[in-house]
Amino acid sequence: MKIKLKKRQFRSDLLELFIVLTFIFMVITIYVPKAIWEEEAQAEDQSRFYIQNIFDVESFYNTLTDSFNVDGLWAINLINAVRDSVMADSTYLGERVLFVDGRDVEVNIPTGFDVDYDTTFGFPKVRRDTIVDTTLTIVMFLEELGRNDTLFIQHKKFAEYEERSNFVAKIASESKERSELTNYYDSYQPNETMLHCPLTNELYKIDIADDKNSVRVASPITDLYKESRYLIFSFKAHNHGYINDGIRSWD
Repeated sequence: MKIKLKKRQFRSDLLELFIVLTFIFMVITIYVPKAIWEEEAQAEDQSRFYIQNIFDVESFYNTLTDSFNVDGLWAINLINAVRDSVMADSTYLGERVLFVDGRDVEVNIPTGFDVDYDTTFGFPKVRRDTIVDTTLTIVMFLEELGRNDTLFIQHKKFAEYEERSNFVAKIASESKERSELTNYYDSYQPNETMLHCPLTNELYKIDIADDKNSVRVASPITDLYKESRYLIFSFKAHNHGYINDGIRSWD
């Protein structure tokens, strides 16, 4: 009798273990693939972000030199150097000879290059600023009225009124806070990291058209890319696309 009870208990324990393992396996088969799909999507987004950046770098390089360059690092260093020069001196425009990485380079810097650079290599954001407005009450003598009169002016204009011969006195000051939404760009500089595919670490392919008038930037992935995940799953990635003469393959 005791042996039968032990066997029954053993089978019951095995059944419970089987149910628990089945439940765990179901959870894994539901959530692990979802996590892998999200990882694949993130890798694709990052890769396409890099492709877009390289194409934009080539576009700025073309604006400055009237040419493209298959050496992405050199193109990045040049446009970053021009941006730094314009930041240091806003009048640094037009035809210039710039010394970059040990050599002189002729460039033609257009007006607004810094703005175009910051808005291209930047993330649009919104912030809420607290602004303090100060209003002053002053007394001015008005000849046409033949008497003193009070005026309300902004604090920043006080020095202008104070210098006038008919200024009499400042008699009051009132400050008020207000909230204002401001749009701005959180800018960044392109760097060497963006030249490499985040999965294979291979350089993105930069090809210049035969007529030298356009450029193509493409993912280096040609065959299916795979990485093992949790023994029975795989991370997969196909070619992440290209931009050819401004036209993106994923639009």
